[in-house]
Amino acid sequence: MSAPTPRLFAEFTRLADLRSAIDALRHEGYDDFEAYSPYDVPELDAPLRLGRTRLGWLVLLGGLIGLVAGYVIQWWANVHSYPLSVGGRPQHAIPAFIPATFEATVLGASLAAFIGLLAVLRLPKLWAPEDEIDGFERATVDRYWLSVSLTHASHPSRAEQALRLANAQRIVAVPPA
Repeated sequence: MSAPTPRLFAEFTRLADLRSAIDALRHEGYDDFEAYSPYDVPELDAPLRLGRTRLGWLVLLGGLIGLVAGYVIQWWANVHSYPLSVGGRPQHAIPAFIPATFEATVLGASLAAFIGLLAVLRLPKLWAPEDEIDGFERATVDRYWLSVSLTHASHPSRAEQALRLANAQRIVAVPPA
């Protein structure tokens, strides 16, 4: 885990201003951003350089583990651990194992999705520096916020100037936590 760094938070009233701020900061050499908006904005994925999530692969792996575990548990119980010979039925009856195997697959995938989502979103997060900014809660209503890390910046004032030129309503500097 990297050391905490100072960040600049900028508030915008329009999405176009947020987009121009990202472009201006990229031009200045900044590359660590986080955008906050009241709704999903797929157009920001490319400028923020967000890649595809690996959560789908994790869910697939969880489903496969559930499938194998569900089948093996039934096989172990019916064939190896406690075999019953009733009515001439085979001990390893594959069609009888299908419903419970399907349920185990769904359970494994669901648990992987839930735990994976918590891990990807870094939850539970009980406190974050942006929680201390007055008015930041409007990011869930009608405002757009942009956070830029000042790690590799030689001149933080250049970032602030780029944000002001992009019509930022206000800029808040947050020291490292």
